[in-house]
Amino acid sequence: MSLPPFTDLLSPMELTGRSRSHVVQWDQPRFAAQPAVSSAFLAMRKEALQAGFDLRPFSSFRDFDTQVRIWNAKVSGKKPLYDQTGVPRDFASLDDTSRIWAILEWSALPGSSRHHWGTEIDVVDANAMDEDYRVRLLPQEVVPGGIFRPMHDWLDVNMARFGFFRPYDLERGGMHPEPWHLSFAELSRPALAQLSLEIVAEAIAEADLEGRELIETMLPDIFERHILNIA
Repeated sequence: MSLPPFTDLLSPMELTGRSRSHVVQWDQPRFAAQPAVSSAFLAMRKEALQAGFDLRPFSSFRDFDTQVRIWNAKVSGKKPLYDQTGVPRDFASLDDTSRIWAILEWSALPGSSRHHWGTEIDVVDANAMDEDYRVRLLPQEVVPGGIFRPMHDWLDVNMARFGFFRPYDLERGGMHPEPWHLSFAELSRPALAQLSLEIVAEAIAEADLEGRELIETMLPDIFERHILNIA
């Protein structure tokens, strides 16, 4: 298929999810993304349906405030923290610094999430799920025998034709592998090149972010280990 060319850069507000002027909202299926990303994903979804897979966006564009809520819930212990295999970690055993690193293994710092760009889509296979199935986006769902493994086998072969890749394909000492996280390369690579330490620092400077003062001291390491450290 022919993919639309990359034309416009994102503003700092768009890069950090504080504006959604770069994305469009879809209802069937429900997701939000940049127009070129939407076109490519819907074309891929159409072909996947012919192979028996109903690619459903579980998460797409995510704004800054939503990322803050996710972050704060994890810092406070309201949401669980998981190890590399998807087993819950002992929250009480972690000091403040260790807790931040543990959160970053599965969740991005607000202002730095690739989901802010409108180029990323987390996918599941609706055809594989019962009505009461609760998606977890953990390794158990994608290992051999996992509920979504057949869909990912199909994506392994086909997603590049539509412009998508997995930024968190392997363990690199930053984010744990997330096979479900697909990125539209033609737009996400320029967005990553635009993003800077200064832009992220400015985005979180006034945010109601749990642990913000400690995060600011860790930000250069976070930027290297969890933002730039991708496929």
